[in-house]
Amino acid sequence: MKVQIAVNGAPTTAEVEPRLLLAHYLRDVVKIKATNIGCDTTSCGACTVLLDGESVKSCTVLAVQADQQVVTTMEGLSPYPDELHPVAAAFRAEHGLQCGFCTPGMVMAAVSLLEENPNPTEREVREGLEGNLCRCTGYHNIVRAVLAAAGRDPEEAEGASADPASPGISTGSGA
Repeated sequence: MKVQIAVNGAPTTAEVEPRLLLAHYLRDVVKIKATNIGCDTTSCGACTVLLDGESVKSCTVLAVQADQQVVTTMEGLSPYPDELHPVAAAFRAEHGLQCGFCTPGMVMAAVSLLEENPNPTEREVREGLEGNLCRCTGYHNIVRAVLAAAGRDPEEAEGASADPASPGISTGSGA
């Protein structure tokens, strides 16, 4: 099937198999590499992108389902290659990453969250990022980064020194 998808503002067209996942379309066809594939089962959120402005895990969407739609990835957030989007800049400033594998998906989920709720509480940030896993950071600095991107002082946020694994974001450890 032929699909036409606007990716980060640029039109793309390709013949794809009907079963090709959007995550694989972005990585293998369009050569966009920030959209990471961690599980192919919706468990990790590393592949989160914006599809017509809505946060989706691209491993759950077929490329044919995205036909005639607009996809934004981490690479497409900022109009200038040498400038970080405010959410990505907050992740850097608040040390909201370690290995970086989950960061693009986490940033995309945070961008979507802040579009829906520009002034979230700490609890709302944790709940809003619940479907995105990070195995390195413990989430504390990720939450601080999202609060900072919202213009809130992470030090003054409710529960700023609370257990970084609760409520909301799962550590994936089963604990």
